[in-house]
Amino acid sequence: MSAKISTIDFGAPNVFGAHVFRVEITAGKSEPVRIVEDYGYQGGENGLPYEEPRAVVPHITWTVISSTARSDFNERLKAQKQVTGRWKVGKTLVDRLLGKELCVLAWASEKATSEQLPIICARWAALRPEERWWLFSMTVAEAGLPEDSDSGWRKALYFALSDGKRTTDRRRCRSRPKTEQQDIQSFFSE
Repeated sequence: MSAKISTIDFGAPNVFGAHVFRVEITAGKSEPVRIVEDYGYQGGENGLPYEEPRAVVPHITWTVISSTARSDFNERLKAQKQVTGRWKVGKTLVDRLLGKELCVLAWASEKATSEQLPIICARWAALRPEERWWLFSMTVAEAGLPEDSDSGWRKALYFALSDGKRTTDRRRCRSRPKTEQQDIQSFFSE
């Protein structure tokens, strides 16, 4: 039986060399927020860089999307009996899988208007974690760096999550399974 690993911020393992995402928030509101994937011990091996920037989001956009991500992540961390997190000026660490989900939200929002942001947040919140992970994998394969915002899946994320009039939270209509096993079963049965 393995010992429970302590976590910090948003579920990031509190051990040196863990693969995590890092959100860098400056005190100045004019500076963008950066999301960086830090490969930990895996970095530098087999051609993998030590870290890769994934998204650069205007601070005003971050202000809107960060509350949606915080609420979603903290709800799930509580369900797993883990400490919840909050965004802070400086560096905030995010669990590897939650970081992938955060990138999907950031990529869809990076060029959105203030009218589109609530729609994007609602549609992102309605996606299951597995759907967000798949979207991350598809996007990062060809357009996973900050400068790739106008290509491939990155552009598709923006259109898929922002194009629409409905802003209701679909999670009310589609409840999430209570256990991981039920979650996996329902994912493959859809």
